[in-house]
Amino acid sequence: MKLRPDTLAMTAVLAMLTALGPLSTDFYLPSLPEIARVMETDVAGAQATLSSFLFGFAAGQIFWGPLSDRLGRRPVLLAGLALFGLATLACAFAPSIGALTLARAFQALGASGPIVLGRAMVRDLYDGPRAGRELARMGMIMGLVPAVAPVIGGVLQVAFGWRSTFLASLAFGLVLAVVIITVMPETLRARSPQPLSLVSIFKGFGTLLHNRAFRVYVALTALAYAGLFAFISGSSFVLIGVYGLTPVEYGFSFGFGVLGYITGTIIAQRLVGRRGMDGVIAIGVACLAGGGLAMLVGVLTGFGGPAGVVVPMALYACGVGLTMPQAQASAMMPFPDRAGAASSFNGLCQMLLSACVGLLVGHLLKNAALPLPLVMSALGVAALVLFRATRGIRAAKS
Repeated sequence: MKLRPDTLAMTAVLAMLTALGPLSTDFYLPSLPEIARVMETDVAGAQATLSSFLFGFAAGQIFWGPLSDRLGRRPVLLAGLALFGLATLACAFAPSIGALTLARAFQALGASGPIVLGRAMVRDLYDGPRAGRELARMGMIMGLVPAVAPVIGGVLQVAFGWRSTFLASLAFGLVLAVVIITVMPETLRARSPQPLSLVSIFKGFGTLLHNRAFRVYVALTALAYAGLFAFISGSSFVLIGVYGLTPVEYGFSFGFGVLGYITGTIIAQRLVGRRGMDGVIAIGVACLAGGGLAMLVGVLTGFGGPAGVVVPMALYACGVGLTMPQAQASAMMPFPDRAGAASSFNGLCQMLLSACVGLLVGHLLKNAALPLPLVMSALGVAALVLFRATRGIRAAKS
């Protein structure tokens, strides 16, 4: 029996697709300090395993969407999951930091397929604010995964060591493959006639970029996620290394931030029908700027200790939950026949910026917390300024 598009079960499966990449990172976040110690590297070396994941994720964004526009969503999904499984095994048994960094890139290459195609399948099935609402619902369900994954990862790290976190990711990927094979229908309505080549893919991206509103929404998505990734890449070193939390305490602190993200997606679902997607984004970018600046004040003054980092992060994450689903849906709306390509380019920009931000945070962080809120506040304020400066472009939707 195949899933129907109007059921919560379909939304849950689509959320599982978009959760695979974050889960692959969240499970092992509490293990980063231990990986650095065991493999005799520094903060930047351990953080490079995160940035290599982002670069691999960005590379995958280039071709998964256009491939699925031509070949169908299901077969391309299964190919991505197969690559993810093989690379995750390589991560689990990596003998050195270099091998782990390389394996993470290939793991990300596979994991990027499900998230690109999950967004494209939403565009296949839904239009307008309904697409924004469904992406927000997916975000709410997906948010439960990073809420618990660092806690589980912390427990696995203490009990079995860091390699066990990759085996847990592999198990999730296998379950997801079984679900796709048994119950997920093909959602692509008409296959693209475009030839499969890098030249045609990049020409297609060029066509998308002619739409000025598309460029704005892609930039908003990238800025929002880059701030979130700055926290993902640097928070364990700040909260464990600077503030002295244990891996399990860190997992709960990270989960508190994820609750902010879930709250944002819930608010978005309630508001998008009345205020529209841009109305929800307006609230979201204000939360991004406010959360980043509040964290900067908390770290500079020392007020609240680790709570001065975690509580503002919850506000920032709420802004991500408000902003990203609506911006992603708005970017894909003008292109029903190229939803895969639009999703791919959106993700490519998102991951490239995040990878660069992650490298920056890794090199700036030594034994101080300040670089993290500096980067996050700059990104949040940039998103707010961009949104306010492009009102005419978004209104024209040209």
